[in-house]
Amino acid sequence: MSESEKAVPKQTVKRLPDYLTYLKGKADEGVINISAPVVAKGLNLNEVQVRKDLASVSESGGKPRTGYLLSKLIMDIEKYLGYDNVKDAIVVGVGHLGSALMSFKGFKSHGLNVIAGFDTNNDLIGTEVHGKKIYSNSRIIEICTKLNVHIGIITVPDEYAQEVCDIMVKAGILAIWNFAQVHLKVPESIIVKNENLAASLAILSKSISKNAD
Repeated sequence: MSESEKAVPKQTVKRLPDYLTYLKGKADEGVINISAPVVAKGLNLNEVQVRKDLASVSESGGKPRTGYLLSKLIMDIEKYLGYDNVKDAIVVGVGHLGSALMSFKGFKSHGLNVIAGFDTNNDLIGTEVHGKKIYSNSRIIEICTKLNVHIGIITVPDEYAQEVCDIMVKAGILAIWNFAQVHLKVPESIIVKNENLAASLAILSKSISKNAD
């Protein structure tokens, strides 16, 4: 069954990168085959849900007792997510965080290629970050449409995030990685991954406090 024929739930798609990271870690450990129960335990997920998720993207399927051939399962997930072909993305909001994301080399190993940044600051427009040009926000639709970009990263102040999001949707962006601390309103077809840095810090701080007790 081809990718286009598979009706994979949106929530499953959101979990696939976590599966991929976990499975690659197991491959580095020398694991050859892996079962859904092992994956479920490793990621603290429901076993039934994991079985459904993996079955929805695996082309070969798991086998009784042995489970999935790990290398093939990784390839199937990468293929479904498009990681076997580098995907272009843009960053809107080229402050400290936006600049850091534009400079991060590790994205390519996960199939992401940040090709340009956008900002409203005239001092930034026309300059480059790590060899990638910064354009005015007024050109988001033009450039995304021309280059067929479908992934957008939002690193603007909270009060401008929804406005930028709306522009991205008009530009044909299908997946948004949102670093602003606001809930974005998007059409059902758009995938949004919210990155709450403050919440992550709170979890780390709480964990340290518990370990110190």
